[in-house]
Amino acid sequence: MRLYFLIFTLAATTLAGIGIIAVLAAGFDGWEPIVIAAALGAAVALPAAWIATQKIRAL
Repeated sequence: MRLYFLIFTLAATTLAGIGIIAVLAAGFDGWEPIVIAAALGAAVALPAAWIATQKIRAL
């Protein structure tokens, strides 16, 4: 579980940042699109971290 939480922390930060940059580059202003993009990035990081953890453990 510790490996999962470590990978999730890194993946959530990265994916949320990518989402926020994409929203800002698309020209959306205001706090709602930014918060939605950050939440979606964190939500996508959950399965991504799980898959990465399983692949690392399989090694």
